[in-house]
Formats: sequence, C-alpha cells, structure tokens
Amino acid sequence: MDGRARSPTLGVFVPAYNAARTLGPVIDRIPADAWQIIDALFVIDDGSADDTSAVAGALASRCDRIRLVRHQANRGYGETVRHGMRLCLERGSDFAACLHADGQYPPETLVRFATYMLDHGVDVLQGSRHKDGGALAGGMPLYKYAAGKALTALENAVFGLRLTDYHSGYLVYSRKALRTVPIDRLSGYFDFDLEFIARARRHGLVIDELAIPTRYGDEVSYLNPVRYGFRAVGVMVSYMAGRYG
Repeated sequence: MDGRARSPTLGVFVPAYNAARTLGPVIDRIPADAWQIIDALFVIDDGSADDTSAVAGALASRCDRIRLVRHQANRGYGETVRHGMRLCLERGSDFAACLHADGQYPPETLVRFATYMLDHGVDVLQGSRHKDGGALAGGMPLYKYAAGKALTALENAVFGLRLTDYHSGYLVYSRKALRTVPIDRLSGYFDFDLEFIARARRHGLVIDELAIPTRYGDEVSYLNPVRYGFRAVGVMVSYMAGRYG
C-alpha cells in the first residue's frame, strides 16, 4: 500500500424518455476526471417514441462504459430509477448517481459529489438549486420557487432535516443506502426520490446536500405539479405514521 486514499467508483444511470435531442449533449458534458471514476454509465430508455435508443447506442459504440438498457414500454420514472439503482448495485459501484437526460442537472459536479460523500460519510447527497440562492437567477419560475420553498419547510419539519431542496432529482447514493432502503417498496411515480429520502432518514442514514446551478431551458417536463404536491404530502403523512420503519 502506498498510503494514498482510494478514489471512489461511481455508477451513473440516466433515465431517458424521448430524449434523443438532449442525451448526447448531456453525456458530452461529463468531464474527463469523472470518467476516471465512472465504472459504468447506464442509459435507460424508458419506452421512448423517438431516437433515444439510437443516440444511446451510438454513444455506447464510442465508449465501452456506456450501456444501453431498453424498456419496450414506458414504465415511469420510479421504475426506471429503481432499475438504474439495481444495475449500479450489481456493478459494485461505491456510489450511484442519477443524471437526468434533459440537461437540467450538472454532470460537471459528479466528482465533487462522490468525493464529498466519501470524505464525509454521506449516504444520500441531494443537489440543491436553492442552497446558493441561484434558483430564480437560473430561470426557475416564480410559482415553482414559492411552492418549493413552502413544501421544503414542511418537509424539514417532518423529517427533522435542514435541506434547502428535496426535489431537484439530482441525487447520488452510497452503496450502503441502496442496500439499506427497500427500493422495491418505493413509488413508481416522481415521488420515488422523496420516499427514498424518507426511508433513508428513518433508517438513520446520513443525508446532506450540495449546491448545484439552476438551469431551465426548453426541456419537456412530464411531472404534474399538483399531483406531485399531493403525493409529497402523502409521503410526509406516511412518515409521521411510522410506515417507513
């Protein structure tokens, strides 16, 4: 042994639905130092009707660490994330990152997130659009900003945390977290991420956040904000009722 700290290994999974236009640019933004620790990147095409699989296949032909996984029919966000987590567990990665295919979240921060988790013993690391105060400057609509602030205050009161953002969708998980939280019991909808945090909190795992830049472009969102809000409240009610033990 030469006494140097071991670099973490990182598995990345990319939920992709009708993302042919944005997927390539997102992968191209992954910096060289991130590829030094990425042992596999899984693009999970969730039943897309466009050329998402063709784009992913072309990327995979250029890099043997990129793998295309196809769902013949659309299974939804939660099931796609669950599939990505399983793939990273099977790969044996120290950490697993969920990188969305629409370009809204920063692949440039993958190394910083994995290194922070390793150095501080973090099990679930949330990317926060609010931590540095840049959400509105990054184009977040005012109604989303206000609703997110209110919902986050309520979530902090319920979960006993001090996060500034529970809903960015940019999360990195430790292997311990993926083995501890029963992911098969989590929602198939977009509240999957919040349920994971709730169960991680109940199991005493370490949850933290780092700031990420906010970027709103012309990407298509498949999330119904009203339905999502009600489901987020449902997660909090379930947590208070002790259903995530």
